[in-house]
Amino acid sequence: MFIGFLRTFADLLFQILIFAIIARALLSWFPVRPGNPFYALMVVLLQITEPILAPLRRVVPMIGMIDITPLIAMLLLGFAQRMVDTALLSASRGF
Repeated sequence: MFIGFLRTFADLLFQILIFAIIARALLSWFPVRPGNPFYALMVVLLQITEPILAPLRRVVPMIGMIDITPLIAMLLLGFAQRMVDTALLSASRGF
């Protein structure tokens, strides 16, 4: 029962992170300055996603003017999500 809760919580957490990265990437296409209705949302998205994206930017080169770190981050988060789910599923079978 507890493992099921952990699986659901971990899945939700990964989905929120992936959604935040997508939203940040989409909002980056538009000028979001103080006074803009989306400014507060952009600040929150920056605080959530920057700890994930900043280390990747040091490793992943830009392709021309395109920053592909959000794509790489989403792929890595998807991989981590599957690993955590598999680990929790195997732990639930052990009980």
